[in-house]
Amino acid sequence: MFFGKKDCGRNFRPGKILAMLILLVPLSLAHVFAATHQYNERGYDIKISYNDSAHPGDAVFVRLDISTPDISISSQKASGTLVLYVNGSASRKASFYSLKDIGEEKSLLAGIPLSTWWTPEVTFRIGITCTVPGKQSAQIELPFKLVDKKFDSDTVYLNASNTGIVTNTSKEKKQQSDKLSEIIWKINPSSVYQASAFTPPTESKRFTSYFGDRRVYAYSTGGSSTSEHYGNDYGIPTGSSVCACADGKVVLSEWRIATGYSVVIEHLPGLYSIYYHMSELECEVGDSVKVGDEIGKSGATGLATGPHLHWEMRLNGYAVDPIFFTTDFAFQDN
Repeated sequence: MFFGKKDCGRNFRPGKILAMLILLVPLSLAHVFAATHQYNERGYDIKISYNDSAHPGDAVFVRLDISTPDISISSQKASGTLVLYVNGSASRKASFYSLKDIGEEKSLLAGIPLSTWWTPEVTFRIGITCTVPGKQSAQIELPFKLVDKKFDSDTVYLNASNTGIVTNTSKEKKQQSDKLSEIIWKINPSSVYQASAFTPPTESKRFTSYFGDRRVYAYSTGGSSTSEHYGNDYGIPTGSSVCACADGKVVLSEWRIATGYSVVIEHLPGLYSIYYHMSELECEVGDSVKVGDEIGKSGATGLATGPHLHWEMRLNGYAVDPIFFTTDFAFQDN
């Protein structure tokens, strides 16, 4: 059974991991555990909420709730920068943006994706710069640790058609790739649609491939290539409902050589959900969607060995395990 429009997978929540022939639940954090800190050294108070640990391929999100005893900043722009230091060097950074959906300019959020190739032996720390108009900037450092996770390796044997898709070097395929890259690397600070936990795009719990899997594509011609799987694959029949995992705006809806009928939805600044290999599209670029809205039907178009839905999340251009975003990643319940 699959839910219809505006009711797709609303009640699904990830369960426990079962080791079976058919994979049921992807490996990831079951919850985002929030660490909180209070700072009031610069004439204003900052409550910091963040996940102080995560798996490779997840993300670290930091929320700043700012208040001042002497002036109102509700109509002014507080700002800040989040930096992740890896082995003492600044590795990745992100700007904070306002969570306008809760009506407060002084509640800021930023997230940084974590590479699937990092290991717990690497040292990490978080640096935060926070600026409030009329006040001194705050410089804050916080601890962070990586929890070990092993990713599966698999060999995918391709027929002649799929081999042709992987080895295709046409101008059209490159243009499609460049177009997607331009979209997922774009950060619109005002694009705040939903910061609460996301909902998977189907009620199905049947997974055929996991985020972060290391893959070898074995060609029908005898060659091979390696890749990393950037999403979770649901093994669902062609024609099953595919629904938006959160509120947002459709920024891509088209057929692509490698991924077939594809949709990309913007949810937060730099945060996008991606849906591949569908048989039909039921949304257009520019559409505003709500969580559970049907955006297409599953299929086996593009590079696919059978009917399934590929669900992917991109944060600041990098792939992040989609299950991470089914938690309270923005600490709305704190």
